[in-house]
Amino acid sequence: MEIDFSWAFATLCAFAFIAGFIDSVIGGGGLIQVPALLVMLPGVPVATIFGTNKIVSVTGTSVALAQIARKVTVPWRMLLGAAIVAGIFAFMGARAVTLIDPKLLKPVILLLLIAVAIYTFMRKDFGRLHTPKWPESTQRWIAMGVGAVLGFYEGFFGPGTGSFLIFAFVGLLGFNFLTASASAKVINITTNIAATAWFAWSGNILYKLAIPMAIFNVAGALIGARLAINKGSGFLRVFFLIIMITLILRYAYDIFFKNI
Repeated sequence: MEIDFSWAFATLCAFAFIAGFIDSVIGGGGLIQVPALLVMLPGVPVATIFGTNKIVSVTGTSVALAQIARKVTVPWRMLLGAAIVAGIFAFMGARAVTLIDPKLLKPVILLLLIAVAIYTFMRKDFGRLHTPKWPESTQRWIAMGVGAVLGFYEGFFGPGTGSFLIFAFVGLLGFNFLTASASAKVINITTNIAATAWFAWSGNILYKLAIPMAIFNVAGALIGARLAINKGSGFLRVFFLIIMITLILRYAYDIFFKNI
């Protein structure tokens, strides 16, 4: 499919920049980028939309991780097993889409998002300090469990995976928001690379659009990562709550109003 250099092309690049910024800070860039692609490219198959989005997202997330990893100690050894498990379960989740309607999960996800937002809001110190709760060996097993559950969710449904990962790393492992954000990006990159490989093999990526969007996504990610590093975990907590509220509104709209 040929993409014209028009206002639609420019608009999608602008949305890619915003999505890269949000994703690099706390996750949730898909809330911006995927709807924009769906609206601006109404005749393009959904699989191609998702494939184009994945290659853009994985590029920006990788650059953001590289920036944050220069300032934050990323627990690479602990995350390796979790990333592998997440990739495997993401593939299983993608396969499960053919057996179960993902829309059935929306009410459950909405309740989980509300619970996460309330808990984060009530715990003023949540994610401010980096105080790991477990020895590294135990962290590794917990991270693998998180990777399995949220990797499956990423492959099966997807939206909000990065934010759920951050919440899990803060709540279960005692990480601060900045370290949790970096750790979540490691998992996200693994699952997205697996998905991107499949979309590329099946011919579901619009490279003439994906490459320019990826450049703008990287630009947004660079700015967002530097802001996250400079502002610290207190700022990320506020940003996390904003993303949670946005996700809640999005799911509530889908459940209660979209089909009216």
